[in-house]
Amino acid sequence: MKLLDIFFVLAIIMALAISLTATPSEEESSLDFSENEDEENFDLPWLESQETTSSLRGANRFLAQKIRAVMTCDKYPRACRAKGSPGPDCCKKKCVNVTTDRLNCGMCGKKCKYPEICCKGQCVNPMSNKKNCGGCSNKCKKGSKCQYGMCSYA
Repeated sequence: MKLLDIFFVLAIIMALAISLTATPSEEESSLDFSENEDEENFDLPWLESQETTSSLRGANRFLAQKIRAVMTCDKYPRACRAKGSPGPDCCKKKCVNVTTDRLNCGMCGKKCKYPEICCKGQCVNPMSNKKNCGGCSNKCKKGSKCQYGMCSYA
């Protein structure tokens, strides 16, 4: 019984020592957003590509946790207008361009059928559409047809 009590006390001391060394200090846990503010995105949090790691004061590398700030456009609408964004519109927490996206053509959730592409917010078939023959804004000359994505095929 005494051996079990000693083992239990030893386990509690080890757990306490590990938890005290794993918690970051006040200097490490406070984040200063005022240093790298951009004029255009001053009210936005960090982008996904920016991350920090918390120091575990000598603990093994695999124990280090990465802190990631996720920025979604449903909470921050200006995120879609940031440099490098896929598009200016927000659909289902993702930035998209509704003028060219097949899954959100013209409006969120409007999907184009299999052979169609999205041109200027409308689903069109580039294999037969005279105004978008083979791709968006590729017009066929007067009197020619669009067949198989080419003007005046036969």
